[in-house]
Amino acid sequence: MKISRMIAIHLFFISGLLSAQDLSGAWKLVQQNGKPFADECIKIYANGYFMFAIHDKDGKFLRAGGGNFTVDKKNYIEVLDFYTADSTQVRKPVTFSYSFKKDELTIEAPMHGSVLKETWRRVDGSDSPLQGAWRFGARVDDNGVAGERRGGASPRQTMKIMSGKYFQWAAFNYETRQFMGTGGGEYVLKDGKYTENIRFFSRDNSRAGMALTFDCRLDGKDWYHKGKGTTGNPVSEVWERIK
Repeated sequence: MKISRMIAIHLFFISGLLSAQDLSGAWKLVQQNGKPFADECIKIYANGYFMFAIHDKDGKFLRAGGGNFTVDKKNYIEVLDFYTADSTQVRKPVTFSYSFKKDELTIEAPMHGSVLKETWRRVDGSDSPLQGAWRFGARVDDNGVAGERRGGASPRQTMKIMSGKYFQWAAFNYETRQFMGTGGGEYVLKDGKYTENIRFFSRDNSRAGMALTFDCRLDGKDWYHKGKGTTGNPVSEVWERIK
């Protein structure tokens, strides 16, 4: 009886660790260094990648970052590909201790001569055909033919991270630490239509609140969408899923 109970406890512990490491989805920053976080901040995790952006309630863009992450039994590690607040931190691993309780993740690390402690609350899972990490592949012409694929070897990338209903894209060069832009918000996928409801756009705050609808189809690892962008100009693109 005691042995069975010990096995059950051990399995429960392992299950908890596995759940802690499955961060896929969207998380909202609710507390920073013991104080409620006043601005809006959503971080999306998918396929070993993450992105976050901070904006005020009116959609004014403040800062953003993103890159790769890993989680083991003790540590949560981020390696930034872009960071608008301090580009010198790009490609420098930051190791956090972490705790995971139900749908709350708390991370903590020494930073800039003090300690940063944040609590994030899960606000969305990953129940969508578009969930994952995507890399811009190519423009598509009027005949539906895609141009030459950019691929993943170049440090110059445009990526989009999707949860079940949140999205964020960013363009950057992790080698030169150059940041070109980011935007994001919530999306709806229904009946072959993909609609973005933009909450922030780093290049133009006035674009916050716009809704863009695209024709959308998935073909293997490729995601095609066609419509009009924030400027009203035609957009026809293919994105590649990163596995």
